[in-house]
Amino acid sequence: MALSQGFIDTLTDQLGALGHITVRKMFGGAGLYCDGQIFALLNDDILYLKVDDETRGSFEAEGFGPFVYSAKGVVQQVMTAYHRAPDRLLDDEDDLRAWARNAIAVGRRATTNKPRAKAKPVTRSR
Repeated sequence: MALSQGFIDTLTDQLGALGHITVRKMFGGAGLYCDGQIFALLNDDILYLKVDDETRGSFEAEGFGPFVYSAKGVVQQVMTAYHRAPDRLLDDEDDLRAWARNAIAVGRRATTNKPRAKAKPVTRSR
């Protein structure tokens, strides 16, 4: 199953109140961004939201696990930073926005806590 434009349009419309929502196609699916911060993956018309230790339990309590995909030569890869969102969220904009807000916050925390690359020393030639 492919990612449909209708699914993308529905999500961007429902989440537009959170900020500037953009979609970038990637790996046969897409990344969903709010004000430049990635917070979700879309694949086969399924929404996967960004999680961390603070939010993972909510997904597990609903019975949803991490994003799993197949890659060339590898049967399955697991991306633990994204979990499948409950399907019921697509029918309730308020709940969808609340879960998306949490995913956006996770993305921001991850960006803030990411170690910065060390600057390479500058060599001067004479």
